[in-house]
Amino acid sequence: MSAPAGDREIPLDNAKEEISGPVCTGESSRHDSAVCAGSSEIKSRAVVKYCAAPPPTSYALLQEQTDLKLPPANWLRENPQLGSAGTTILGSSSKSKPFSSFGMAYEFIDCIGDDVDVVSDSENIKKLLKIPYSKSHVSMAVHRVGRTLLLDDLDIQELFMKSSQTGDWTWLKEFYQRLIDQKWQRKKKSKEHWYQKAILSKFLYYSINGDGAAEPVPVNPDGEEKESEAEEFSSSWPTAFTSTASDTEESDAPKQVQESFSMDSMFALDQVTSAPKEQHLAMLFNEGENSQGLRNDFVRNIMWTFEDIHMLVGSNMPIFGGGRYPAVSLRLRDNNKPINILTGIDYWLDNLMCNVPELVMCFHVNGIVQKYEMIKTEDIPHLENSTFSTRVVKDIAQNILSFLKSNCTKEGHTYWLFKASGSDIVKLYDLTTLCEEAEEEKCQNPFTLPVAVLLYRVASNMMLKASQNRKHYGTIRTLLLNCLKLLDEERHPQIIASAHYMLSELFQLDEPPEEDGEESIRAGGSEDSYSDEDREEEEELTEDSDENVSYRSCCSPQDDSKAVAVIRSVVELSVPEKYKSTHQIRPSSVFPVSLDKEEKCRHVLSCVLKGLKAVDVTIKKESDLPAADPNTPIPLKYEDRNAIGACAAEQGLSLLLERAMAWQADLKLPTRSGMIPGSWQHRMKLQLFLKASKAYYVLSDAATKLQKYGRALRYIKLSLQCYDAYCSVSGTLHPQVLQFHSQCLSLCGDIHLMLAQNGNNRAAYLEEYSYQTKEDQEILHSLQRESSCQAFNMATDLATDPEYQLFVSSKCYEAAYELLFSEALKDQDSDQLAQVLKRLGNIRNEMGVYFMNQAAAMQTEKEVKKSVSGAEQEMWKKSFSYFEKGMKDFEAIEDSTNSALLLCNTGRLMRICAQAHCTLSADQSRGEFSPEEALYYNKAIHYYLRARKSLASRENHSAVWDSVNWELSTTYFTLATLLQDYAPLSRKAQEQIEREVTDAMMKSLKYCDLQTESARQPLYQYRAATIHHRLASMYHSCFRNQVGDEHLRKQHRSLAELHYSKAVCLFLSLTDAPCELLRTLLERVAFAEFTMAGQSSSTAKLKSLTGALEIMTETRSAFLMIHKELLEEQIELSEPADSPDAAGGSPSGLNLQEVMKLIGVFEPSFSFLLLQVIKLMTTMKRKPSNKDEELLKTFKNVYSKLLRAEKNAPLLSRIELHIELLQQLTTQTGSGDTGTHS
Repeated sequence: MSAPAGDREIPLDNAKEEISGPVCTGESSRHDSAVCAGSSEIKSRAVVKYCAAPPPTSYALLQEQTDLKLPPANWLRENPQLGSAGTTILGSSSKSKPFSSFGMAYEFIDCIGDDVDVVSDSENIKKLLKIPYSKSHVSMAVHRVGRTLLLDDLDIQELFMKSSQTGDWTWLKEFYQRLIDQKWQRKKKSKEHWYQKAILSKFLYYSINGDGAAEPVPVNPDGEEKESEAEEFSSSWPTAFTSTASDTEESDAPKQVQESFSMDSMFALDQVTSAPKEQHLAMLFNEGENSQGLRNDFVRNIMWTFEDIHMLVGSNMPIFGGGRYPAVSLRLRDNNKPINILTGIDYWLDNLMCNVPELVMCFHVNGIVQKYEMIKTEDIPHLENSTFSTRVVKDIAQNILSFLKSNCTKEGHTYWLFKASGSDIVKLYDLTTLCEEAEEEKCQNPFTLPVAVLLYRVASNMMLKASQNRKHYGTIRTLLLNCLKLLDEERHPQIIASAHYMLSELFQLDEPPEEDGEESIRAGGSEDSYSDEDREEEEELTEDSDENVSYRSCCSPQDDSKAVAVIRSVVELSVPEKYKSTHQIRPSSVFPVSLDKEEKCRHVLSCVLKGLKAVDVTIKKESDLPAADPNTPIPLKYEDRNAIGACAAEQGLSLLLERAMAWQADLKLPTRSGMIPGSWQHRMKLQLFLKASKAYYVLSDAATKLQKYGRALRYIKLSLQCYDAYCSVSGTLHPQVLQFHSQCLSLCGDIHLMLAQNGNNRAAYLEEYSYQTKEDQEILHSLQRESSCQAFNMATDLATDPEYQLFVSSKCYEAAYELLFSEALKDQDSDQLAQVLKRLGNIRNEMGVYFMNQAAAMQTEKEVKKSVSGAEQEMWKKSFSYFEKGMKDFEAIEDSTNSALLLCNTGRLMRICAQAHCTLSADQSRGEFSPEEALYYNKAIHYYLRARKSLASRENHSAVWDSVNWELSTTYFTLATLLQDYAPLSRKAQEQIEREVTDAMMKSLKYCDLQTESARQPLYQYRAATIHHRLASMYHSCFRNQVGDEHLRKQHRSLAELHYSKAVCLFLSLTDAPCELLRTLLERVAFAEFTMAGQSSSTAKLKSLTGALEIMTETRSAFLMIHKELLEEQIELSEPADSPDAAGGSPSGLNLQEVMKLIGVFEPSFSFLLLQVIKLMTTMKRKPSNKDEELLKTFKNVYSKLLRAEKNAPLLSRIELHIELLQQLTTQTGSGDTGTHS
């Protein structure tokens, strides 16, 4: 550009600010203007997006008779007021700009795709809008990106001249010769033409307001030579030229553009679109041209809205201003030649685009200034000999845009809009399709790479905003897929790798599932934005419509068989709404991906693999790599770990932390594959390795949730191998990467834990683990170019030993914890640390339980229990150690519930230790309750009480609270039972033992929750009933054996009666404890008999016997339950053998031997009570009442039946007899309330 580098302020790609241009002085650069034409109004609005020129200054009013043929002193010197316009008009450079729209598109990437309809040079816009009025030829290249069309002048003949040495485009030359009139040639500019351009240039320099600006200088004798040189190097490409004086600045400009274009993004395309010396864009042009066609070389870029058409245009028109006229454009006209309609449209459109309200016309005759005339912009359409309708111009613009949008449907394709000189027919060709038909390489189309880069840039720009609106994902995907179609893998690997990485980034692996209220972005869609089927349907609609005439119908098939569309007459463009845009740009723009996570990850891995292949192509150092065939499966190591010691495993797993911890090292030497650190290959591989690692992690997590643990271990192995390769080429591990790695290690620990807990499916897991897809093999092959991928083998090999699996799991969690606790991650969110600590506590609990169960198994296997073995003690120590560590982990995160569970498990371990200290003699008889047993049971109680304290209340976690209470009650009960049954009389007095038993029993009873309804309530009731029964039995025994102390005897008697009554009530509430109820009642009867034996009075004895009989009648409830269970068992046994109910055997849990034993106690006791009652009643001195006589008669009747009963009768018959006899007694004694309780 002619403007100094310091004056040029190039906004960044994502800049939103609009730089004030020369159209305004002291006001905003945003102006709306309305141009009236008759009764109609044309809406025009211009916003300057960028301007390199300084604020406009007033122009110098030349005196009459000024000779413009004489050059001013400042002629051809660079001037910021004119920009490049002064030298451009003269045409002193041969450098053409066929890609001017791409330069603008790159700079204002935010506008491309959705906001703008057209991007082009203002000259191209004017040329299109003058088509119906002009006979000159039109040749333009058209490209589509979303709804935006990029228009560039396409000088076919110059293109052929440049490619004549290489022999390219021969197919297009032949096609072009057939297409145009053979006699037509590009007209050579006349001397008159160059004369007019020269005086215009001199006029502009004269018009610059400044000291000495208008002073004439002697005529340069070489002037004619300069003009002839200008003629020689002139070009028909309607783009700006730069003066030789600014060549030096131009050579520096690409660096500035490169800096402004560099994407501050994650997609690693650092210099693809901006570095002209790189291999990417330099191939488009000859070396001498230095790729400057891709630069934005306009003095100003303007967002022009013409009616409903939004255009980004580039303009070099000089603008003057100041004083009464803040903005005017200067024009030089020959007074002898009237203004024609084409010139009028030119002037009007230029002023509209630049928002210039007035035009200053300077008239001359043979270069001598005659006069000035001021014309308002809205008056230009009404000038004499230049009258035109602004409404018609608007219709032309809308029709041309509709025509192009309806037919330029494929992103990435180069379309050619062509109108021959003197012809009224406008044709549109798809050069990309013609090129493919000619079987020539796609890189021979000079527009291929600029289009591909633009598609990439638009996609990457949208990607930066995609987090705000995921609806853009479908558009981004379409852009990238179309970009990839245009690129050659060998020539443009960097863009290809970057595009594939961006495609992988579209699949958000960690996004939460969509809620019903959210608008889905996955409602369908296709890979291309416009399918052939859709196009055919729309063509049919077009043919059937009255308003839309088929573009093909106007030409003979022979001439236009290659044309995409044809405007049969330029006159049609003036008809309002003659052409309507029927094509919907990207009709769906949705993201065609399943909600299935596995499918999503496979998409990601496919993109990663293509990206890695593109990078690997550029790394030539193949000879240093180990030979590996990507088509040969790489076996995943499988070992039986039973024989491997923990010591060796410890050494192998130490690598977990060596690879995990962050380090800072500036990698200067090439990597294993020959990559240079800091190169684009290096950065791209880092991104791709990490993306692959995340995809495999998600696959592993999904497989874990499906309980496919073999598959999950295979995926986490691949994830860690990707991470290993990442570490091999990365000098610095960022906190986010380390945090992700800790998640991988945690998941690996989860999988090994699940494998240890599900040992029955090892064969299926091995099969899942060994399977590998071809894609996985190829990715692994690419990984092994950079790393051995062996660092995490110990953590990811499939073992068969549960102990080893638990050990590996704990080491993975430990490594994850140490990683999160490291200096690099100390400031990160603590949620993940809490999760890892929870897992660490859990695995230590699992390992503690594992070793505890091992100890219990050893205890069971011992034939004769003597002393505790060393192996058992070793298991206890390991188990206790893991429980302690687990408790610390849970306490660190204040997890009281899990702390209580570990304390509960430690209590269970203490009980196992206590059981191990129980010694049995050779005859399997148990000795006294030992002090070691008491010690460990008390330790167990201590841990259970700590667990209860940790929970604080049942509201915190009812299930754990109930479990702790049950275990505590059980431990107290077991302690009391052992003290009672195997009393250590050799060490303690009977009274002390009784006190300890009572204390333990009452504490056990304290933790029996009889009120809360739960699944354990029957167990609590049974436990409480058993405790009362045992206490009653103990007091019964004390009462029998106590001699001397009557007060103590009475106390024991009352306690025994209390506990017997409570035990009976609790057993009666249970439906599945008839034997326990019967035994308790019989003991209570025996207690009453013993009490009676000590009485001397007949009345007292009779009262005691009557009370004992009443207790005996309560046994009817127990016999009814026994009778019911026997009947059910009998029915079950009588069913056919193939019946499903009979297949499982008797459901009854009744102990028949116990029943027979209790009946053997019941019958003589019942008989004895009846006999004693009968004797006492018959020997009574007082006269019996009628009631007594009836009662005696009943007793005798029952006693008689009991004596006559067969002793060898079936059990069921005997029980039925007992129920009948007890029923008779119940009726007579009036104790039916108790007896009928069942």
